[in-house]
Amino acid sequence: MQSEEPSESSALDVLDKQILYALVYDARIPFAKLGGLLDVSEQTVARRYRSLRQRGIMHVSGQVNAVPLGHARWVLRIRTAPDKALRLAESLARFPDLSWVSLLSTGSEVTCVSRPRSIEQRDALLLHTLPKASQVLGVSAHEVMHRFVADEEWPRFSRLFTEQQLCELGQRSGCAFGSPPDSAGPDAPVDLSAEDEAMLALLGRDGRAPYAQIAAEIGWTAPRVARRMAELEQAGVLYFDLDFAVERMGYAVRGALWLRVRPSDLDAVGRAMVTHPEIVFVAATTGSTNLFASFLCRDTPHLYRYITERLGALDGITDLEATPSLRVLKQAQTLLTSARVAPLR
Repeated sequence: MQSEEPSESSALDVLDKQILYALVYDARIPFAKLGGLLDVSEQTVARRYRSLRQRGIMHVSGQVNAVPLGHARWVLRIRTAPDKALRLAESLARFPDLSWVSLLSTGSEVTCVSRPRSIEQRDALLLHTLPKASQVLGVSAHEVMHRFVADEEWPRFSRLFTEQQLCELGQRSGCAFGSPPDSAGPDAPVDLSAEDEAMLALLGRDGRAPYAQIAAEIGWTAPRVARRMAELEQAGVLYFDLDFAVERMGYAVRGALWLRVRPSDLDAVGRAMVTHPEIVFVAATTGSTNLFASFLCRDTPHLYRYITERLGALDGITDLEATPSLRVLKQAQTLLTSARVAPLR
């Protein structure tokens, strides 16, 4: 089956796509370096970057990977009454440790990713906040055991670059490239200081915040900020993520796949799925299903062809449930709703 990519969108031209792709692999790449790589001026890159942000097409944020801090990531599937589902999703989107909050097409379920920074934070959400909330009828929690990492992250725009350009971005074998967010990291959990936490909070709001700005706000020097940021990246604690307005990039259908896979085939299926153009995230999990994936498709017929042709060709899948998202209220960091919502109670 040929990979299905949306037609060229008026929202993005080739240079926009090249900038987006470069930021995926080096979110803090200097505009001068990126301009040299793309053979345009630094001012042109800066102007395009500002336009992409102002149009809401993308947002760069610094994220904390809880695994090197000694904690797991969880995918939560929360059941509620249909008339309360949207309100629940809007409330959950305001929890700082929850991301990818989506209202599913079932109409009575919300899914999200929880990244607790402590056992107490995990237990507070799973054992107290959610069970006691009147909107919540049931919770299915799937701990992420292993994330499958693609050689080429989404969006897959490598065709717009030369081999030399890709090497300069660190996206070809033999070129320097950082460890993926779910790498094993250090031998012992990393301790974060109050200044670290303040820096991470600033990067969560703007992943390209200048070193000097961060230094001024937390009381460090700019070189010290740069060193500490590099240390946290090397340890796998800090990574950078991009939120995209995927509908404006030609993708009308997005959602989740919940798969049951024979244990002996789990690794092979995960490794295969992460190479599919439709898949943006795939992980082996605990729970009633053992493989979770997020997908993007042009339309419903595209989703049908993906499930029947590409997934259907993989050995080991014994059951599959596809749940398109009616609405995504929060991505990695960006809130996609402006409603004021009361907290869970």
